[in-house]
Amino acid sequence: MGAQVMSTSCDTHRGFRLLPWLLVGMGAFSNLFQGTTPNPWVGAVGLLTFNSLYVFLAFSARRREAAGTRVALALLAAVTCALALGYGGDWLLYFPLLGLATGVVLRGGTLKAAGAAVTAVAGGAGWFHDGWGGLDILYATAISTAVTAMLVRLAETVGELRAAREELARRAVEQERLRFSRDLHDLLGHTLSVIVVKSEAARRLAPRDPAAALAQVTDIEAVGRQALTEIREAVTGYREGGLDTELDRARSALTDAGITPVVRRGGPPLGPRTEALLGWVVREAATNAVRHSGAGRCEITVSATPERVRLTVTDDGSGAGGTGADGTGLRGL
Repeated sequence: MGAQVMSTSCDTHRGFRLLPWLLVGMGAFSNLFQGTTPNPWVGAVGLLTFNSLYVFLAFSARRREAAGTRVALALLAAVTCALALGYGGDWLLYFPLLGLATGVVLRGGTLKAAGAAVTAVAGGAGWFHDGWGGLDILYATAISTAVTAMLVRLAETVGELRAAREELARRAVEQERLRFSRDLHDLLGHTLSVIVVKSEAARRLAPRDPAAALAQVTDIEAVGRQALTEIREAVTGYREGGLDTELDRARSALTDAGITPVVRRGGPPLGPRTEALLGWVVREAATNAVRHSGAGRCEITVSATPERVRLTVTDDGSGAGGTGADGTGLRGL
């Protein structure tokens, strides 16, 4: 909608910018009142018809493919030829205006053919009335047609680029929203899973081992505080989850869920972006194992070479256990 409104506004401004060129025909207009034009009423009707068609075409850039626009251009050409060939002199100046309207309406091969035809007729009419001196009309018509077509095309290209830039900005916002939603899911999904597991452990331990239950509650508080910090950092865009940190968190979460963790890492140091990406994968994979796998053992292996890095997460579960229901973990991965 915004691009359409902008396009309509640009076409309106372009139409108004084309209107002052009608002053080129003031010489012919003055001839009607000086008595130098034969059959002045015929000239007046022709002049009124030309101006009306020209104004219509000046504001018809967006409707240039419509049949009415093409018919109006053909009528403008017929009126121009009739006035210029019939009267000559200042009336020949309407050929450059016809070329201007042609450059506004037509495109591609049609523009080239019509522009050449209009220029040729203008040159012939100028030669017929003024000999070699009339060839100035040929040059003026050719230039007005070509320059107008180039300027209109340039304006359209700028409009298309502006619309493309707005579309890219809109998609970037959508992608950022999706990224933030995915990151927030990863953060809260992992943290809440740990809290649920520790809460269940505290409930089971409370009757027979209050000290152990209290330790679990203390861990829940620490996990909650850490989650608050991570969410604040995620919102402000400054969170950077290192791979070693995520491996330690995954090891702790798996242990608390009764799953034996086996974590291996080897190879050269990784770049910050690679570590952040793998850290997110480890976090999500560990959360899925805790919530859905029902496993007793989970292995996380990171192996790297200077050319590539491989992260493998396997467990011995069947996917039937865990504490969660449906989630978006696999889609997130």
